Amino acid sequence: MTAYNFGPGHPMAPERMDLTARLASSLGLFDLDHVAVEAPDVADDAALESVHSPEFVAAVKKVSADPGQPDESRGLGTEDDPAFAGMHEAAARLAGASLLSASRILDGSALRAINFGGGMHHASRERASGFCIYNDAALAVQKLLDGGIRRVAYIDVDAHHGDGTESIFWDDPRVLTVSLHESGLTLFPGTGFANEIGGPQAEGTAVNVALPSGTGDAGWLRAFYAVVPQLVAAFQPEVIVSQHGCDSHRLDPLTHLNLSVDGQREAASAVGNLAARHCDNRWIATGGGGYNVLQVVPRSWSHLIAIAAGRPVPLRTPVPQDWRDYVEDKFGSSAPALMSDDVELWWRSWEVGFDPNDAVDRTVMATRKSVFPLHGLDPWFD
Repeated sequence: MTAYNFGPGHPMAPERMDLTARLASSLGLFDLDHVAVEAPDVADDAALESVHSPEFVAAVKKVSADPGQPDESRGLGTEDDPAFAGMHEAAARLAGASLLSASRILDGSALRAINFGGGMHHASRERASGFCIYNDAALAVQKLLDGGIRRVAYIDVDAHHGDGTESIFWDDPRVLTVSLHESGLTLFPGTGFANEIGGPQAEGTAVNVALPSGTGDAGWLRAFYAVVPQLVAAFQPEVIVSQHGCDSHRLDPLTHLNLSVDGQREAASAVGNLAARHCDNRWIATGGGGYNVLQVVPRSWSHLIAIAAGRPVPLRTPVPQDWRDYVEDKFGSSAPALMSDDVELWWRSWEVGFDPNDAVDRTVMATRKSVFPLHGLDPWFD
């Protein structure tokens, strides 16, 4: 899966996946009796075309075979998505992992599945964008629908708006897409505001919380708990698919949010609790963004794996010494000592009241006013 590689210096470094797998292994998460690690196949054209157009898949294959002939009209060969030999196969393997996850949920052989190499949420039906070629999360959602699932909730906690996934299901009332992200006023892709609520036949099924630059754990978690549990309860999905880009961290070089690994762990736990409460535990989690490769991504995604496996890693757990030695030997950099950023997590619940002078509260209220009434909810009190 590390073949998904845009080249030296690109933020989407394949080392993210290698380091996450090594840390999860060192923590013993892959050795749990109820956990299976499976190698994904390259998704075939028919599977990819469940959410992408045949013309786009053909364009990716053409550029993959001849990277010297980019197709910038489809986002292939741009600064964000440089062309490289084998691009199609690499991207289709990431997609294959999320499709495999959906297959295991559908056949009942798994309740929860994780593809931390996935979460390519900017890819749309016709175009690559923002480091994303094929939208594996959307493919998983579509496979669930095609397999008989009636309603799916897609929850996206990446610092960037999940615009590609939203666009693919814009007119589908069977899919609730919820994205909490840094405001498009300060971050790519410049979309994802409260008034983006879905197509005419699916109003209220696109939900966006555009958080102010600089939002930290307390504001982010207040926003999540003021919007997501209420909507999921009203929508009553049968499966949750989530995207856990960890570029909301305060050390991420591309974004302007201020979360800790502790806050990201809380977000993963909250999504897992929603799956347990409303979906008989059925949950597919993917990775996504996250560009602090050594300090943040492996810890955040290892927490995600542990939570999905039902064996959360306590925050004060020391980072295994063998993993720290590997990081220091390979990268010449010190590794974190703990699985925590050692912060005090605290947030105000919505029940304490709306503060019109607080930028996060204004964002939350804008979202609640836009979509809560469409689900029979009161934006002020529910």
